Amino acid sequence: MSFGRSVATVGGLTLVSRILGFIRDVMSAQILGAGPVADAAFVAFRLPNLFRRLFAEGAFSVAFVPLFSGTLEEDGQAKAADFAEQAQAVMLLVLVPLTILAIIFMPDIMIVLAPGFRPGTDRYDLAVTLSRITFPYLVLISLSALQGGVLNALDKYWAFAAAPIFFNLCLILGFLLTPYMPTAGHSLAWGEALAGVVQFIWMLHACRRAGILLRLRRPRLTPMVRRLFVLMGPAALGGGAAQLNACIDTVIGSVLPSGSISYLYYADRLNQLPLGVIGIAVGTALTPLLSRHAKAGRLAELKASMAQALEVSLLLALPAAVALIVAARPIMEALFAHGQFSGTDATKAAIGLAAYSTGIPAYILAKILSVGFFARQDTKTPVKYSTIAIVANTCLSLSLIHWLGYVGIALSTGLTAWLNVALLVRRMRRDGLLEFTPRLRFALPRLGLAALAMAGALYGIGHALEAWWTGATLLRVVGLTLLVGSGGAIYLGIAAILGVLTRAEVLTVLRRRSAPTS
Repeated sequence: MSFGRSVATVGGLTLVSRILGFIRDVMSAQILGAGPVADAAFVAFRLPNLFRRLFAEGAFSVAFVPLFSGTLEEDGQAKAADFAEQAQAVMLLVLVPLTILAIIFMPDIMIVLAPGFRPGTDRYDLAVTLSRITFPYLVLISLSALQGGVLNALDKYWAFAAAPIFFNLCLILGFLLTPYMPTAGHSLAWGEALAGVVQFIWMLHACRRAGILLRLRRPRLTPMVRRLFVLMGPAALGGGAAQLNACIDTVIGSVLPSGSISYLYYADRLNQLPLGVIGIAVGTALTPLLSRHAKAGRLAELKASMAQALEVSLLLALPAAVALIVAARPIMEALFAHGQFSGTDATKAAIGLAAYSTGIPAYILAKILSVGFFARQDTKTPVKYSTIAIVANTCLSLSLIHWLGYVGIALSTGLTAWLNVALLVRRMRRDGLLEFTPRLRFALPRLGLAALAMAGALYGIGHALEAWWTGATLLRVVGLTLLVGSGGAIYLGIAAILGVLTRAEVLTVLRRRSAPTS
């Protein structure tokens, strides 16, 4: 499968997942709202998902896929499958005891994760209970990520990209069962637990169809497994800055007034849409491609693929960031101002969304640039720069909350993401691994102009349709469709007029999206 089709496949399925995720979040806003139960539920929801994004889908994937791809290219599928089975055995040896200990000591973990939740309060007790329900999800999703890494290395992207669809469907089912649960927080927690089981079964079936069934084996620390876990440690920080910052946001937000964690959660959900659709799609397709180039010593091809990935990312990331900054309030009101989530709650969350969105292009660029290091099995360099950015984010957040409250947390997260990008670019340029091609230098300022034109249009349309954002559901849907559609059309039209996009390129993208995926 070509790089473009790979991006389209992963991006398309991720977009479906994100749409279902929005349906889930709309239900969450209606049922949970923004208060003590919601704060406790979101802390419990984030705990296993932090580890999932850091290790299962983050550090593990960026460390495992290059090793598996290299073994596959040099020694064949049988040897590669043997390595995957060894990794699975050690993963279970680590994660099962870790999960048991986490469930036992969850009251102590909660004091660290949410220091603002005082022991003995309802919010603290509920967060502990719900976290004990959700934490086993970590084991199941880690096994699913291992199988997804195998399939991605075989250029079979669709199954793992589709797995989050089942995750969101399970959470939607959990909310539908709220009348039978003690609280709406329990609905979210049990939906996540069910999602782990369903996703694992889905990936097991996909691997079997691909001709690889990973057997259970006795754990052995072979040289390859040792290499995998040596690479995973730094990769957890190098590729997981966004997730660690989200955890820091939760910790700091727990000391702020009730509702702050909820505002940050809903803001981050919209912020994560472009990060997922663009960053995950490009990064997933890019990792095995760069790994093969690096293994074969094809430096020119590696640089060309990196330049192409940066161009695609910027083309999509700039308008996404501008749109979420300019139209944050109408988007938040139209999607979430229902039921227990008031218009005031939506406005507060929208301010957080605008602050978060300042870092959207930076997070996507950092993910793409980090892949260039991971593909060469260099996980130390990205971790060094991510650590600097995380420390800067923590210090800036603690400073800004005194004046801006929860908005200061979101703003510091967005701004410090650019520090990470600056450090990565400087190092890659110094190592001769990054080249600003003439096409990229031509496109960037013109994309900026197109994004500014789109911003003006979004601002005008948002005010013209002011009454629609809190009107009937049909009005909200039509209004958002007009807002997003008009903004996208203006951006693409200006980009085409300025010569960034050509008719042939648009037709190529359309053909790739209409082609069957593997």
